Amino acid sequence: MENGMLQAWSGGSATMEVTPDVACLQDKIVNLFFVGAKGAGEWVLIDAGLYGSASRIRSAAEERYGKGARPSCIVLTHGHFDHVGALKELAEGWDVPVYAHELEMPYLTGRSDYPPFDPTVGGGAMARLAFMYPRKAIDLGSRVRKFPEDGSVPGMPGWKWLHTPGHTPGHVSLFRESDRTLIVGDAFVTTKQESAIAVLSQKQEVHGPPMYATPDWGQARESVEKLAALRPQIAATGHGVPMRGAELESQLVTLARHFDELAVPEHGRYVGHPVITDKNGAVAIVPPPIADPTTKVIVGGAVAALAGVALMLVSRSRRR
Repeated sequence: MENGMLQAWSGGSATMEVTPDVACLQDKIVNLFFVGAKGAGEWVLIDAGLYGSASRIRSAAEERYGKGARPSCIVLTHGHFDHVGALKELAEGWDVPVYAHELEMPYLTGRSDYPPFDPTVGGGAMARLAFMYPRKAIDLGSRVRKFPEDGSVPGMPGWKWLHTPGHTPGHVSLFRESDRTLIVGDAFVTTKQESAIAVLSQKQEVHGPPMYATPDWGQARESVEKLAALRPQIAATGHGVPMRGAELESQLVTLARHFDELAVPEHGRYVGHPVITDKNGAVAIVPPPIADPTTKVIVGGAVAALAGVALMLVSRSRRR
């Protein structure tokens, strides 16, 4: 496949094949994944997209697994709004458990909101609009469970979960040694997520985690180094088109070696000042917000740009 990328959606299917048993569904600006071969009786949903996407996710699941299909469980890479939008509706409708890292529990059980996103990091309209993105905790109650301590992933034989914090305290990535497939979440991504133009075009290149939503850059660096050391052959990321092969490996190694120059913003609320968290959520958020006098001037244009991106993405998804 050219340039280390996986082929785009084709054949009228809502999903794109990443491997014979991993499929990607793009929900406007974010990806979620079905793990289980087409037609399989047992499968797992990884993440749950944006708010309002439950019916589309159910439809894609039934297209892949048959009418009335439901997963054995839902696995979360992390709990940001664009990964849990349809989670509660799906988990309750399917009556299945949700698995996440212990340090992500406060944000999934209503105990702690995520730290404020940072619109001052630069990079484009997606970043500038970050102050508008939801960050409230959701409450899954007893439905959410901790990952097994042995590193196994429920419902996914052969896979291991890896703690890859920085983007969130309990962020995880999922790795299968047999074919070196990595489901990354947002530990790194394959598009410049800060830019509305890049999100629209899906220009494929390895980037660090979304700058506007990463409150601990030291941990984020260590997580990318950990993932690069695995030498994955396929990377399915939370944002951008999945990548594979030599180009993936080369770009990921470069990102790990030059993380501070390539991934960390030149300025931002959390640059040099990570949010302090524990098992109960955010403990200390320092420093206070950075004044950004340009935000009010450009917010109207940024909103319009984002609306245009959303409309074009919807139009593109309908043509598939």
